Amino acid sequence: MKIQDLKRNLAVAVETLVAIIVTVVLVAACGGGGGGSSSVSSASQSVSIPVLVSDAASEDWSTIGVKLLSLTLTKSDNTTVAVTLSATPTALNLAQLDNLGEIISSVALNPGDTYTGATLTLSANPGDVTLITSPDPEAGFPAVPGVQISSAVIQIQGATGATGNKVVTVPVTFAEPLVVPTAAAAANGTPAVNLEVDLNHPAFIVAHVPPSSGTTIWSVNFNGPVKHKPSGDIRRLVLRHMYGTVASVSSDNTSLTFTKDMPHVPIVVPESGVATNQSITVLADGTNGTLLYDIAAKTKSTIMDFSAASSVISTGKFVRVAARYQQNGSLVATRIWVGPTFNSVWLSPEGHVLHANISGNTIVVSNELGQPVPMTINSSTQFFFRQPENALADVTPISSNDGLAFFHAGNIVRGFKVHAQADVTTSPMTATTIDIETAVYQGKITSSASGVGFTKTFNTPTDNYTGPSTGVMSYISSLSANGSDPISGSAITGFKYWNFAYPTIVDSGSTAISDFVNATGGNVSFGSTAAYTFNAHGATYARWGDPADPTGWTVPLMVVEQTNTPKGTASSLSPPSAGISTFTMTIPGGSQAVTVDVDSNSGQPSLVYLVSRTGDVVTVTPLDITVAANLATLTGDLAAGTAKVQVSAVPQVDHSLKAYVLTVYTGTLPIN
Repeated sequence: MKIQDLKRNLAVAVETLVAIIVTVVLVAACGGGGGGSSSVSSASQSVSIPVLVSDAASEDWSTIGVKLLSLTLTKSDNTTVAVTLSATPTALNLAQLDNLGEIISSVALNPGDTYTGATLTLSANPGDVTLITSPDPEAGFPAVPGVQISSAVIQIQGATGATGNKVVTVPVTFAEPLVVPTAAAAANGTPAVNLEVDLNHPAFIVAHVPPSSGTTIWSVNFNGPVKHKPSGDIRRLVLRHMYGTVASVSSDNTSLTFTKDMPHVPIVVPESGVATNQSITVLADGTNGTLLYDIAAKTKSTIMDFSAASSVISTGKFVRVAARYQQNGSLVATRIWVGPTFNSVWLSPEGHVLHANISGNTIVVSNELGQPVPMTINSSTQFFFRQPENALADVTPISSNDGLAFFHAGNIVRGFKVHAQADVTTSPMTATTIDIETAVYQGKITSSASGVGFTKTFNTPTDNYTGPSTGVMSYISSLSANGSDPISGSAITGFKYWNFAYPTIVDSGSTAISDFVNATGGNVSFGSTAAYTFNAHGATYARWGDPADPTGWTVPLMVVEQTNTPKGTASSLSPPSAGISTFTMTIPGGSQAVTVDVDSNSGQPSLVYLVSRTGDVVTVTPLDITVAANLATLTGDLAAGTAKVQVSAVPQVDHSLKAYVLTVYTGTLPIN
C-alpha cells in the first residue's frame, strides 16, 4: 500500500502500545541506578520503578529523533512526581525502539501510592525533531531515500513558547493505574512505567503533498500516538543495548557500574557519544555466564563474575551491554562488549534488516543515517534471539554451529530488528554475532486453525515473502507461557491476539485461534482489479524454539492491524444509530463504493483528525466525536459529499470498513 500523505509504518507493534509503541510506542525503560524524585520523602521505604520508552518499526524511516526534556508522573490525587532525567536533553531515536525498551531513568515512589498518568515535555524548536528516510522506503513514499528532511518543512503540532524555547506537552492517561508495591512485594515483581509512541499511528507523521509543484510539509503530531502500555512481567522486556563509560566494579566482583552514554541524534561519524548523569549497575550472570567480548583483542570469554575481567574492564573504558531484568528489578548482563573508545563499541550495525541476500551470503542493515550497511555471513556467525525471560536461551546461539546454514534456511527476513557485532577489517565487514531483538513478520494474513501465512510486498521485489521458509508459521503450543492479561493480570498460555485499536482487550484461551480466524476473514473491494481489494493485515513478533516448532519461528501473538486506504472521496455522514454513523467512500481507479462505519460511542470512538493546509502551514486537529458538537462538525465537513478522506480500518466480513482513524482534508487538498 502506498503512503502518500499519511505516513504508514509497515512494521506493526507487536505488543502494542496500542500497538504502538512508544509506538511513539514510546517505551522508556530503566534499570538499577538513575535518579529519583525530589518529591518523594522517605527514601528508605521507597521502591525504585523503571521508566521505559519503546516503539514500533518503520519501513520508511531510519531516524525519528526527539528530545525529551522532562517527564512527570501523576498521582490519583492529581499531584505530580518528577522523574529525574539527564541534564542534557534525552535524545531518542524512536525508529530503533522496535518493541524495545530504552532505559531513560528510574524513580523512587512510596508504597501504596497510585499513579494514573504521565506528562512528557518534548523540545519543539526547528531541528528538534529529526527525520531521516530509509534507504528503501515503501513504494509511493513522498521523499528521497536516505536523506534528512529539512527542518524548514517539519511542523511540530501543538508547540508553545517563545522562539528557541518551544515545547510540546504530551499528557498520557495510564491504561490501568500503577499501584506502587511495598519493598517486600517488589522483590517478587517490580512494575514499570511503559510509555509507547505509536509509529504506526496514521496521524503521527503526516506528509502533505500539494498539487503541482508545492512544498511537501511533514507534520509531526504527538496528540494520540503516545500511549501507556501495562508492563506485565518485567522479565520479558527486551531492552535496547546500552552504552556507557566504566565507573567501577564492585568489591565482591559481582556487579559493574557504568555511566550511560547516548549516541548523537542524528549520529555523527565517528560517533563520540553524549554523556548522561545516569548510573547503571548490571550483575554478571553467575549461573549461566555472561559473554565478554574484548573488541581490541578480538577475544571472547564467558565470565561468572568480574574478577577475571579486570584487565579488560577498567575505569574509563567504553562498554555496550545487552541486559535483562530480573523479577526484583535488578539488571543482569547477558553480553558485554568492551573497547577503548565510544566509536569502537558503537561501530556495530544496529537497525532493521533491509535485505537478506542468501545468494550473496550478505545481510544489509539500515543504519540511522539512512544508509545500507552490508555484512558478510559465514559459518562462524552466531545468531542470538533475545529471550530475557529465559536466562540460558538469552546467551545461547540459535544458529547452532553453522551460521551460514541458519541464514540459508531463510530464518532472517526484511524487517527484523537486529544489533550486530562485526569485524570491520574486512570489506564488506563480517558479522561475528547478530542479536535478533525482534523478529517481525507482517503483511496480509491468511489464517487457519493450523497456522498463519504472511504475504508482504516491499519496494524491492526480492525482499518479498510469503511467511518464513515454510510458508506457514505454527501457533505456539497451548501450554507455552505467553505473558498476562493486561486488565485482569491473569497468566496466559498459548496464542493470543488483539485489535490494533484496543491493545488491552486481549483474546486468549481455548477459543483464541478460532476467534482470530473468524476476525481476519474479511476484505473490502473498491472494484476494478485485485489491486483495489484490501484484506486483513497483521503482525507478529515471532518466537524461536517453541515446542510447537523447536527449530523454527512460531506465532505467539497477532496484532490485527488497520488497513490504510488511498485518499478518496466520501459521501455525507449518516445520523448516528446506536452511536454508529456511516458514509460510502470511493477511490481513484476504483469502480464501486465501500461503506465505512464511524463509531462515536464513548470508550471506543473512531479517531478523527482534520488536516487543513493554508499556504505552507499544515494543521492537524484531533476531533473527539463523542462530543455532540464535534460530531456535528464532522457531519458538516462531509455534508457536500465531496470531501477528501483517508481511512485506517479493519476490513469486516460484511465487506465494510470499521474506521479506526478517519482523516478529513480541508484547505489545499493533497494529491493522491
